[in-house]
Amino acid sequence: MSSPTGPASGLPVRMPRPRQSGRHRRPEPVVAPEGAPALVLAVPGAIAPTTRGLAEEVISIARSELPGLDVGIGYLEGDDAEFPSLEAVLTLISARRTERYEIATAAGREVEPPRGPAAVVVPLLAGPDGAVMERIRESVAQSPGEPGLAGVLGPHPLLAEALHVRLSEAGLARADRARLFTVATAADGIVLTTVGGEEAVQAAGITGMLLAARLAVPVMAAALDAAPNAEGSVATVAERLRESGSSQLALAPCVIGPELPEGLLDAAAKEAGCATSEVLGAYPAIGKLVLSQYTTTLGMTPQPQGSPAL
Repeated sequence: MSSPTGPASGLPVRMPRPRQSGRHRRPEPVVAPEGAPALVLAVPGAIAPTTRGLAEEVISIARSELPGLDVGIGYLEGDDAEFPSLEAVLTLISARRTERYEIATAAGREVEPPRGPAAVVVPLLAGPDGAVMERIRESVAQSPGEPGLAGVLGPHPLLAEALHVRLSEAGLARADRARLFTVATAADGIVLTTVGGEEAVQAAGITGMLLAARLAVPVMAAALDAAPNAEGSVATVAERLRESGSSQLALAPCVIGPELPEGLLDAAAKEAGCATSEVLGAYPAIGKLVLSQYTTTLGMTPQPQGSPAL
């Protein structure tokens, strides 16, 4: 975790503004409590520079919402310094906490011994995926420091917002229902796609209802990893929407990206004969949901800057 450095000699110094008084003063910014567990993002899927960039952007968004937060990124397929495994990251964070305690006691400071989790692991998943979560649980169980494990990011209204934005960016939905202009390529039916099995499809269906309310068009969830002609597959759900009256369909991937096998989305779009928007990626709401899962797991309320630590 880096620390800010002061300005070079002769440069102007930005002084803090005096705190406004009265009922309309701005809320004080919040910071992570001193000694709070690290937030560790668990990234599934094949490792690649694009995956690392996405994970770093998501964690940066979370940290911007809670300055001072210690963070880390662990890859389920990682095995080196560039892409460290989740177990390696958790072990390092636990060792750092122990080292800080030993240094403090050696210096004669009276400090409490480390208690509670050294880190909280947040899966980078928009919805449940049994196989991925089992791997994460195994890594957490084998790691020192009693790490905690948060839930996946969805279903959630912020995911519906992100899906809406991605569809509008692709020209497949109006950016705002209140606007009077039309989008010639706007879809009149959405196939909300996900991976992770039946549980993931059910969770995506909840987000899909929220998306349908935003778009005022039918939305049905489907599994990208299902066989083409299986019940609940993209092709089957697309055909069902067409039978109900939708003629211009679009795929909306309810996935962040790393968990999606390469080529699977394009193959499904071709099979169903419809356009697709981009994956959720590092949309700002993803970083906010990561932080929300972290604070919810800890039962923590972030504090305004200058407040005593919890």
